[in-house]
Amino acid sequence: MRHLKHTAKLGRKSEHRNAMLANLVCSLIKHNRVITTLPKAKAARSLAEKMVTLAKKGSIHARRLAVARLHQEDAVGILFKNIAPQFKSRNGGYTRIVKLAWNRFGDAAPMAIIEWCEGEGVSQQEQSQTAAQQPTPEQAKNQTETLPASDKTAETTQTPSATSQTPESQQEKTNQEAK
Repeated sequence: MRHLKHTAKLGRKSEHRNAMLANLVCSLIKHNRVITTLPKAKAARSLAEKMVTLAKKGSIHARRLAVARLHQEDAVGILFKNIAPQFKSRNGGYTRIVKLAWNRFGDAAPMAIIEWCEGEGVSQQEQSQTAAQQPTPEQAKNQTETLPASDKTAETTQTPSATSQTPESQQEKTNQEAK
Protein backbone atom coordinates (compact mmCIF):
# COMPACT_ATOMS: atom_id res chain seq x y z
CA MET A 1 0.00 0.00 0.00
CA ARG A 2 1.21 3.50 -0.85
CA HIS A 3 -0.25 5.35 2.11
CA LEU A 4 1.31 8.80 2.60
CA LYS A 5 3.49 8.37 -0.49
CA HIS A 6 2.97 11.48 -2.57
CA THR A 7 5.70 11.23 -5.22
CA ALA A 8 4.28 10.76 -8.69
CA LYS A 9 6.64 8.31 -10.37
CA LEU A 10 5.43 8.99 -13.93
CA GLY A 11 6.87 5.67 -15.16
CA ARG A 12 10.46 6.87 -14.93
CA LYS A 13 13.52 6.30 -12.78
CA SER A 14 14.27 9.01 -10.24
CA GLU A 15 17.10 10.68 -12.20
CA HIS A 16 15.04 10.81 -15.39
CA ARG A 17 11.98 12.10 -13.51
CA ASN A 18 13.98 14.83 -11.74
CA ALA A 19 15.59 15.99 -15.01
CA MET A 20 12.23 16.01 -16.82
CA LEU A 21 10.52 18.02 -14.07
CA ALA A 22 13.45 20.46 -13.91
CA ASN A 23 13.20 21.03 -17.68
CA LEU A 24 9.44 21.45 -17.43
CA VAL A 25 9.76 24.05 -14.67
CA CYS A 26 12.50 25.89 -16.62
CA SER A 27 10.18 26.01 -19.64
CA LEU A 28 7.43 27.37 -17.40
CA ILE A 29 9.79 30.06 -16.11
CA LYS A 30 10.92 31.07 -19.59
CA HIS A 31 7.55 30.91 -21.40
CA ASN A 32 5.04 31.52 -18.54
CA ARG A 33 2.82 28.71 -19.83
CA VAL A 34 3.40 25.07 -20.82
CA ILE A 35 1.06 22.53 -22.39
CA THR A 36 1.76 19.05 -21.03
CA THR A 37 -0.03 16.00 -19.67
CA LEU A 38 -2.08 16.37 -16.51
CA PRO A 39 0.06 14.10 -14.28
CA LYS A 40 3.26 15.88 -15.36
CA ALA A 41 1.66 19.26 -14.68
CA LYS A 42 0.61 18.15 -11.20
CA ALA A 43 4.12 16.88 -10.47
CA ALA A 44 5.76 20.05 -11.82
CA ARG A 45 3.46 22.30 -9.78
CA SER A 46 5.06 21.33 -6.47
CA LEU A 47 8.59 21.89 -7.79
CA ALA A 48 7.66 25.23 -9.37
CA GLU A 49 6.09 26.50 -6.16
CA LYS A 50 9.11 25.42 -4.11
CA MET A 51 11.38 27.30 -6.52
CA VAL A 52 9.28 30.48 -6.21
CA THR A 53 9.45 30.20 -2.42
CA LEU A 54 13.24 29.95 -2.67
CA ALA A 55 13.34 32.90 -5.05
CA LYS A 56 11.28 35.03 -2.68
CA LYS A 57 14.03 34.62 -0.07
CA GLY A 58 16.49 36.10 -2.56
CA SER A 59 19.66 34.99 -0.77
CA ILE A 60 22.78 33.57 -2.39
CA HIS A 61 22.13 30.25 -0.69
CA ALA A 62 18.59 30.12 -2.12
CA ARG A 63 19.93 30.91 -5.59
CA ARG A 64 22.52 28.12 -5.34
CA LEU A 65 19.85 25.64 -4.21
CA ALA A 66 17.65 26.64 -7.16
CA VAL A 67 20.52 26.24 -9.65
CA ALA A 68 21.35 22.84 -8.14
CA ARG A 69 17.76 21.70 -8.65
CA LEU A 70 16.97 23.28 -12.05
CA HIS A 71 20.46 23.11 -13.70
CA GLN A 72 19.81 26.25 -15.81
CA GLU A 73 21.27 29.51 -14.56
CA ASP A 74 19.40 31.68 -17.07
CA ALA A 75 16.04 30.30 -15.89
CA VAL A 76 17.02 30.85 -12.26
CA GLY A 77 17.95 34.44 -13.10
CA ILE A 78 14.52 35.05 -14.64
CA LEU A 79 12.90 33.40 -11.61
CA PHE A 80 14.72 35.60 -9.10
CA LYS A 81 14.47 38.88 -11.06
CA ASN A 82 11.03 38.74 -12.69
CA ILE A 83 8.77 36.10 -11.22
CA ALA A 84 9.52 36.20 -7.48
CA PRO A 85 8.85 39.95 -7.07
CA GLN A 86 5.38 39.46 -8.59
CA PHE A 87 4.45 37.03 -5.82
CA LYS A 88 6.09 38.90 -2.92
CA SER A 89 2.82 39.40 -1.05
CA ARG A 90 1.37 35.98 -1.90
CA ASN A 91 1.81 33.05 0.50
CA GLY A 92 1.40 30.18 -1.95
CA GLY A 93 -0.55 28.98 -4.95
CA TYR A 94 1.70 30.54 -7.56
CA THR A 95 0.69 28.21 -10.38
CA ARG A 96 -2.57 27.25 -12.02
CA ILE A 97 -3.41 24.03 -13.85
CA VAL A 98 -6.14 24.20 -16.48
CA LYS A 99 -7.42 20.93 -17.88
CA LEU A 100 -7.87 20.96 -21.64
CA ALA A 101 -10.97 19.61 -23.34
CA TRP A 102 -9.00 17.40 -25.70
CA ASN A 103 -6.79 14.40 -25.07
CA ARG A 104 -3.53 13.73 -26.84
CA PHE A 105 -4.12 12.01 -30.17
CA GLY A 106 -1.60 9.18 -29.89
CA ASP A 107 -2.39 7.74 -26.47
CA ALA A 108 -5.45 9.72 -25.29
CA ALA A 109 -3.50 11.16 -22.36
CA PRO A 110 -5.35 13.99 -20.60
CA MET A 111 -3.70 17.31 -21.41
CA ALA A 112 -3.38 20.43 -19.27
CA ILE A 113 -1.84 23.88 -19.23
CA ILE A 114 0.33 24.89 -16.30
CA GLU A 115 0.84 28.63 -15.94
CA TRP A 116 1.62 31.30 -13.38
CA CYS A 117 -1.29 32.86 -11.53
CA GLU A 118 -1.68 36.60 -11.75
CA GLY A 119 0.87 38.30 -9.54
CA GLU A 120 1.21 41.98 -8.85
CA GLY A 121 3.22 42.68 -12.00
CA VAL A 122 1.49 40.35 -14.48
CA SER A 123 -0.98 42.24 -16.64
CA GLN A 124 -3.96 40.82 -18.46
CA GLN A 125 -2.48 42.08 -21.73
CA GLU A 126 0.69 39.98 -21.30
CA GLN A 127 -1.36 36.89 -20.55
CA SER A 128 -3.61 37.42 -23.58
CA GLN A 129 -0.53 37.83 -25.79
CA THR A 130 0.97 34.54 -24.60
CA ALA A 131 -2.39 32.83 -25.04
CA ALA A 132 -2.69 34.16 -28.59
CA GLN A 133 0.77 32.89 -29.52
CA GLN A 134 0.02 29.22 -28.82
CA PRO A 135 -2.95 27.88 -30.79
CA THR A 136 -4.48 24.63 -29.66
CA PRO A 137 -4.22 21.63 -32.00
CA GLU A 138 -7.92 22.04 -32.85
CA GLN A 139 -7.35 25.65 -33.90
CA ALA A 140 -4.36 24.67 -36.02
CA LYS A 141 -6.43 21.92 -37.65
CA ASN A 142 -9.32 24.30 -38.31
CA GLN A 143 -7.00 26.86 -39.89
CA THR A 144 -5.80 24.34 -42.46
CA GLU A 145 -9.33 23.11 -43.14
CA THR A 146 -10.79 26.59 -43.71
CA LEU A 147 -8.83 27.19 -46.91
CA PRO A 148 -11.14 27.47 -49.93
CA ALA A 149 -11.18 24.47 -52.22
CA SER A 150 -9.79 26.55 -55.09
CA ASP A 151 -6.70 27.45 -53.02
CA LYS A 152 -6.08 23.81 -52.13
CA THR A 153 -6.36 22.67 -55.74
CA ALA A 154 -4.26 25.55 -57.01
CA GLU A 155 -1.44 24.57 -54.67
CA THR A 156 -1.55 20.92 -55.64
CA THR A 157 -2.18 21.26 -59.40
CA GLN A 158 0.46 23.87 -60.13
CA THR A 159 3.22 22.31 -62.21
CA PRO A 160 6.64 23.63 -63.08
CA SER A 161 5.73 23.82 -66.77
CA ALA A 162 2.82 26.17 -66.00
CA THR A 163 5.07 28.56 -64.13
CA SER A 164 7.90 28.48 -66.69
CA GLN A 165 5.89 29.79 -69.65
CA THR A 166 7.51 32.38 -71.85
CA PRO A 167 6.15 35.95 -71.73
CA GLU A 168 4.93 35.66 -75.35
CA SER A 169 2.81 32.60 -74.63
CA GLN A 170 1.35 34.30 -71.55
CA GLN A 171 0.48 37.39 -73.63
CA GLU A 172 -1.21 35.24 -76.29
CA LYS A 173 -3.18 33.51 -73.57
CA THR A 174 -4.43 36.83 -72.15
CA ASN A 175 -5.32 38.07 -75.64
CA GLN A 176 -7.42 34.97 -76.27
CA GLU A 177 -9.19 35.38 -72.92
CA ALA A 178 -9.94 39.05 -73.70
CA LYS A 179 -11.63 38.14 -77.05
